[in-house]
Amino acid sequence: MNDRKIINDPVFGFINIPKGLIYDVITHPIFQRLSRIKQLGLSSAVYPGAQHTRFQHSLGAFSLMSEAIQHLKAKGNFIFDSEVEAVQIAILLHDIGHGPFSHVLENTLIKDFTHEEISLMLMERINRDLKGQITLAIQIFKDEYPKKFLHQLVSGQLDMDRLDYLRRDSFFTGVSEGNIGSARIIKMLDVKDDHLVVESKGIYSIENFLTSRRLMYWQVYLHKTSVTLEKMLVNALMRAKELANQGKELFASPALRYFLYNDICKEDFYTKSEPIDNFILLDDNDLWTSLKVWSANEDIILSTLSKGIINRNLFKVEVSSTPIPKEKKADIISNICKALSISKKDARYFLASSSLENNMYKKEDDSIEILYKDGTTKDISQASDMLNISLLSRKIKKYYTCYYRFENVKY
Repeated sequence: MNDRKIINDPVFGFINIPKGLIYDVITHPIFQRLSRIKQLGLSSAVYPGAQHTRFQHSLGAFSLMSEAIQHLKAKGNFIFDSEVEAVQIAILLHDIGHGPFSHVLENTLIKDFTHEEISLMLMERINRDLKGQITLAIQIFKDEYPKKFLHQLVSGQLDMDRLDYLRRDSFFTGVSEGNIGSARIIKMLDVKDDHLVVESKGIYSIENFLTSRRLMYWQVYLHKTSVTLEKMLVNALMRAKELANQGKELFASPALRYFLYNDICKEDFYTKSEPIDNFILLDDNDLWTSLKVWSANEDIILSTLSKGIINRNLFKVEVSSTPIPKEKKADIISNICKALSISKKDARYFLASSSLENNMYKKEDDSIEILYKDGTTKDISQASDMLNISLLSRKIKKYYTCYYRFENVKY
């Protein structure tokens, strides 16, 4: 009798899914929803191959977790079978709270409630459906379990989430800089004093990992075209929300309509069932369908933004090391007002400015310790002869100014 399912993954090959609790988690409708949410949101506008989903990513992270646990046990680290299953489930569910296009809803239709908090709420719901069988997984996810290194495998500097998304996103975007040696890093992992450490002979793989991560952030995750598309989508949703508040009738799926026509905050998720019930019905398709219909809306702001996203008529993007001068911002607003015959208040939907920053390594978050043969450890910032602490922790900050392009308007 076959006691497992096999999934053929383009990045890691065959992934074995054992029958039983893990299979029940993967086939749960809340987890299956991740197959309708793209891992990289709108990045396919830059990298057409980036069509992979959070479902694929979660399975990949599960595969790496299985591999990591196997290597840690082989090195004499005792891990109960129940802990193995729990940490595998914790990594499977780490992204369960993501909405359509990642963080877009957090900035618009849902106030002050992060996807991490929603993930935990959805885990609790799955746990009820499975009669409490994933309680241990939730404890590990929340870092409430005595073996702290298990939580580090789920959420830490060298967690299986990062090891998968760098490899996977590199594969599907074609950006080779993210192709880290995940297999070697996993083989070099060990545990000392309940903390994940890396054997000293794996230091070069860690240096490559940290460098690749920084490069992927600026080349893929914070690519200026992806940033401007997200700004446009956020502004389209904000305009739709404003029209809904005015009582205007807008096309939307029932789940999206709920968030458009109701002001939902963090407290509502804990005191009512409707917010989470509707959230789990949302995926990328709800927003794409609405944007297509909104492209013909009589409101020129909503229709222009929606058509821009659908047809890739994007905001112009300027990236600099300093914020946009107030005078230039005023000129852009003035030109937009003339081009569309709209007020300055409405013109704000066609201008967005923000700053984004990224550093390679932050010891305070969760240090990477290098283990030497004599049993001593050093933080990577002291152990590396290539990446010193000033380079590792240095923040790079960029200022983005995105504004709509109009014909015959000079900026």
